[in-house]
Amino acid sequence: MKSLFYWILLVPIHLFAQSVPDQKFVQEVVKIYSSKDGFLDGKVTLITLENNRPVALVAGKLMHCVDGKWFPLANNKTGAQTGIPVMQGKKILAAVPYRNGYAIGCEEGLFFLKNDQNFERIFPKNEHYSWSLRNVAALVTDSKGRLWFGSEEGVGYLDGSNWKLFTGKEGLPYNQFTCAAAGPDGIVWFGTRKGAIQIDNEQFKYRFSRRWLLGDHVYSIAIQADNGTAWIGTDQGISQIVRQSISLEQKARIFTKQVEERHNRMGFVAQSHLKEQFNVASSEVAISDNDGMYTSMYGAAQAFRYAATGDPEAKALADRSFKACKWLVDITHEKGFPARVIIPVDWPEKVNETHSREDNLSNQQHDPMWKDIYPRFPKSKDGKYYWKCDTSSDELAGHFFFYGIYYDLVAKTDEEKQAVRDVVGDITDHLIRHGYKLVDHDGKVTRWGDFSPEYFNSVYGYDQRGLNSAVMLSFLNVARHVTGDKKYDAEAKILRDKYNYHINAMHPKEFFPPENVVPWDNNICLMSLYGLINYETDPSLLLMYRQGLEVAWQHISKQKNAFWDAIYAALANRFTQQADQKMFENKGLFPENRLYASKVVKGHYKGNYRADFILENLQKIPLDLVGYTMDNTHRLDVVFDSSPMQEKNIGWRTDGYALPIDERGHVRQDRDGFALLASEGDGHDEHEGTFFLLPYYMAYYHGLLGSGDAR
Repeated sequence: MKSLFYWILLVPIHLFAQSVPDQKFVQEVVKIYSSKDGFLDGKVTLITLENNRPVALVAGKLMHCVDGKWFPLANNKTGAQTGIPVMQGKKILAAVPYRNGYAIGCEEGLFFLKNDQNFERIFPKNEHYSWSLRNVAALVTDSKGRLWFGSEEGVGYLDGSNWKLFTGKEGLPYNQFTCAAAGPDGIVWFGTRKGAIQIDNEQFKYRFSRRWLLGDHVYSIAIQADNGTAWIGTDQGISQIVRQSISLEQKARIFTKQVEERHNRMGFVAQSHLKEQFNVASSEVAISDNDGMYTSMYGAAQAFRYAATGDPEAKALADRSFKACKWLVDITHEKGFPARVIIPVDWPEKVNETHSREDNLSNQQHDPMWKDIYPRFPKSKDGKYYWKCDTSSDELAGHFFFYGIYYDLVAKTDEEKQAVRDVVGDITDHLIRHGYKLVDHDGKVTRWGDFSPEYFNSVYGYDQRGLNSAVMLSFLNVARHVTGDKKYDAEAKILRDKYNYHINAMHPKEFFPPENVVPWDNNICLMSLYGLINYETDPSLLLMYRQGLEVAWQHISKQKNAFWDAIYAALANRFTQQADQKMFENKGLFPENRLYASKVVKGHYKGNYRADFILENLQKIPLDLVGYTMDNTHRLDVVFDSSPMQEKNIGWRTDGYALPIDERGHVRQDRDGFALLASEGDGHDEHEGTFFLLPYYMAYYHGLLGSGDAR
């Protein structure tokens, strides 16, 4: 009966309700042109379309593009607009034909010129704003006949006799305009001194930094009417932004191929290093500090994929990931201690010279708790490999998250299931044997591997009390579920009854001070809560853990992170099902406060999430996963976090949510979405497609993807 209960909980909701959406959506893809394509280096002051092909004026010379290659143009004339009127004593910044005359922008404002040669100054006004415009440097008429302008006050359009006006409050990111162009379906582009802005159905997309443009100062934009492709001329060269039609499944295949071709090192998955900045063709495999976690996440993605689709490739990749993670455990000095990394002894980097004792002492200058251990990369017993020690809670959270999912969804044979039981039992027994600590080859606890009550009650570990209590209880729940050994329930009971770990777990995330609020703790927390809650059967504990889930969620719910959203949504929906099954109506729950159970059920019956945000994030993750530096601190549409002790580069959009992932300086789903100034390798690293694959297949498996409009 108990196994049937677990089977019901683990059957994917989509089998009963919905399938993954295969609708096409628009994925913007960038092509940067350089001398390799025949393009001249220099400032692109003008770009136009002739016969639907771009013609660019660069360094005073005309060039045109044919099949992705650029060639000099013998004819030194372009189809640029002529006949623009002259305003006496005023410098015209922009002009477009409009209503049998012209709309003219200049430093003094916006003017209409009619057939009678009378200039009429225009003052845009609506229910929110009344503007006397200055520096109207961009004008364009869109495909719907609306006149758009860009000025220091903001942007706006005239539709008939009605004005619609936008500032930072309405989503405008920047206001130093240089040009404008119109595309199909009412889409408008504005060039600025720092990037380009696309407006589609009154939604703003900000395209700047090397992720989108060669240079940020935009001089000219041309849009192809047939497909909306944007050609953007900047101070450093030209970018082509293509609107590509794609589905989530197609995107997933692209990222699986990317991981397999450039991010698979002996079965371990991590970012790759680019020998040439920004050039993925120069990619070489690299090691991270958390190969165990990132390989676990890739394995979990493939496990969910296998459960959702039955694809045999997914099972093979999940099997390989499991064997790699188990190898991390089997190679070390003591049974149950997982390494961070494994590399062959001929690895080109001299890791133990880089991580020397002198380096340890240097790190202790800014982090007194940094562990002085040497070698940081001990040699394996067979002498063929080095493995990295000082393993952290990140690694363990990844391992246990993956092992439970792999055991339930992928492992089929007795041999496969026994392998999971062995590794989970080994790690958990190591922790118990050492007083809930991860103990290194020097006989001492690792820097971030202490889950003991003594640590939580110390001046050094008090701030980890809630998180690490939830994490340790999760490990024990996963171990009991996988192995079936009730000794892990007995250990969990000791931690609850004697040390109140379950109460600590009701506050699993720190919110203040800012130095304690690190984004990777969100990963550790939510990945651990997934195992803690999914494998818990005690209704009183489930009520407490549901409160803990909501506490953790409140801190990250505005970040539009598909992975964190998917974990929360899956667990919240499970709680809803349990409440519907009357699991919490036992009158004996919490007799000292008989209202507690009903209050939690009522307050948390429905999850506080939006499935459309999961879909939005998945769609917006760029196909290009190179890490670029992006500085959003100049934006008009952000609100800076004014909390005491907070860094100056933390903030969010005026709607209260983090900037879209394709406008942030990171693509990984384990970073702070509120970081306005961020870099993920400054073009020297490409990141693995796991950060799309895991939330996508997890959301697919749990039935969290809607089937509505996927634009």
